[in-house]
Amino acid sequence: MNKPSSNFLEQLAKDPVFASIPTSELAELARLARPHTYSKGEWIVHHGDIWAYFLWVERGKVIALKESGEGRSLITTTIMPQESFWGLAFFQEGMPMPVALVADADSQIRLWSREQFLPFLLKNGKMSWEFSRQMVSRMQQASEIVESLAFHPVPGRLANLLLDRYSGSGESPVARDLTLDQMAARIGSTREMVCRALYKFADDGAIKINRTEFIISDENLLENIAHRD
Repeated sequence: MNKPSSNFLEQLAKDPVFASIPTSELAELARLARPHTYSKGEWIVHHGDIWAYFLWVERGKVIALKESGEGRSLITTTIMPQESFWGLAFFQEGMPMPVALVADADSQIRLWSREQFLPFLLKNGKMSWEFSRQMVSRMQQASEIVESLAFHPVPGRLANLLLDRYSGSGESPVARDLTLDQMAARIGSTREMVCRALYKFADDGAIKINRTEFIISDENLLENIAHRD
């Protein structure tokens, strides 16, 4: 019998989904979790797979990736440490994954099958309630993505990405830690459109950019672009 580490138990106990169940049940649920490690860029599950699991990120981070037939990608959410995700087949037998899951950093995750996890949900009402609240939060995130794609042009979405990721850096150069493809995947666009928008920002004086780093030279201007309809 595998005994869960005290650190893993402490982390689980801080998660609202797990915090309400008795200590003995939490220890049993932790014991059932299967640990898996992934290197950055490694695929955890592919779009279309039947995947009836509940995933919890212990360290690292995981992205949910939607891909089109034309090869375009959209990152629909990022699952950070002590956050969870689940396949549709966890709730509805035979339902395929609408997204792929990919490690966005060297990561360790824990997995429970539907058969392992469901008895705890059915037994503990508070746990089920917190799980439902988390599902609503994911739905709200998805709604915000759809709204952004439907109503905000690419420059605005890109400006928002830069502000979210690098705001507050002042005049200090920051490393270009995202490729054009990665930026495009985060805002639902193409690398060509991202490239054009970046150099337009530079021409307008909002940023300074080269091959390895850039500077947000006018944060107010970038905010105006981000909120422009």
